Amino acid sequence: MSARRKARKRAIDILFGADVRETSLEDALEAARIVAAQEPERGSSWLYAQQIVEGVVVHLGEIDGAIRGASTSWPLERMPAVDRAVLRLGVWELLHNSEVPPAVAISESVELVSELSTEASGGFVHGVLRSIADTAERENASPSP
Repeated sequence: MSARRKARKRAIDILFGADVRETSLEDALEAARIVAAQEPERGSSWLYAQQIVEGVVVHLGEIDGAIRGASTSWPLERMPAVDRAVLRLGVWELLHNSEVPPAVAISESVELVSELSTEASGGFVHGVLRSIADTAERENASPSP
């Protein structure tokens, strides 16, 4: 498993944990920092996991707004917590990490949610992320006034 894939799983653990424990992402990230400092052998996955969670913290309103706009079947609050965590990670990669091609962000998110959630979650996450990616692509392609 690649370091990026491990980092995504680690970020999902943090995002999911904060959600189900109803704690702030900042507190969950700080707790993860303490654990990471005690596990230097897992350091290769920590930096990107930290970058993802910090990015979600900074852009949470925008990320959740994009998910709400693209999800026609489920309100954000009614989604399974793991699906919500994976979507937040995927949207952050789509909108705020130009190093990850959109197809890779979508594919990685779908693979992770398929491993971690319900049978239907892969198709759902794919549809939501594809819609967000298409919207972002259209907005970036349109000429500015």
